[in-house]
Amino acid sequence: MNRQQDPLNHIRQLLESKSTAKQITYKNLLAAFSILSKESQRIIEELKTASADSDVTVDFSWINEHEFHVKLAGDLLVFVLHTNVVTFGEEHGVMKTTYIREKEVNRYFGQIMIYNFMSDSLKFNRMNDPGYLIARLLINHEGRFLVEGDGQLGFLFSTISTQPIRESDLNTLVKLSLTAAIENDLMAPPFPQVRFITLFQKQEKTQELGAGQKIGFKMSYQGHKPG
Repeated sequence: MNRQQDPLNHIRQLLESKSTAKQITYKNLLAAFSILSKESQRIIEELKTASADSDVTVDFSWINEHEFHVKLAGDLLVFVLHTNVVTFGEEHGVMKTTYIREKEVNRYFGQIMIYNFMSDSLKFNRMNDPGYLIARLLINHEGRFLVEGDGQLGFLFSTISTQPIRESDLNTLVKLSLTAAIENDLMAPPFPQVRFITLFQKQEKTQELGAGQKIGFKMSYQGHKPG
């Protein structure tokens, strides 16, 4: 804002431009989430048809308009749409791109998070079991997107796209997320950590005793200094 500009006009302009961009961003996010759920369901049906082992459970569960689950044997992927539109700190790589610097409203993104839990954590209501974020999909008002994530998810879509997100992109995201969950195995806790238990743990948390933790998850930006 320059000194000659009316502060109220400046506030009004900011509200109008940001609010409009955020509303469009949220609509884009809802559309992508809907496609993501349909692609997930379709892939699960294909896996069910192709699987020769009836004991391997694969399933899709629609929870609500902001959440759905994909079960792959012992893994459960939880897809969550966040209702808040966010931006990044100036140190984040995407904020240094020409596209983001061109227009203020380009920097606002809606988020879809993909978490990996052990399916038994929900089945037995093991409240202390951890879940792991394996991917975060971010979409802006123009439908342009990037993904922060584990493994191939960490570099395949790591820079902001030049085109709006497509159904094929969402299909790839689902498949890579399922692959990441399956490839990361459970690691047993060190023996000294489970040597002693209390009577409360035995009586109230029997299902949690010795529960493993996932290994190998690391978001693409972890361990890197801002550049």
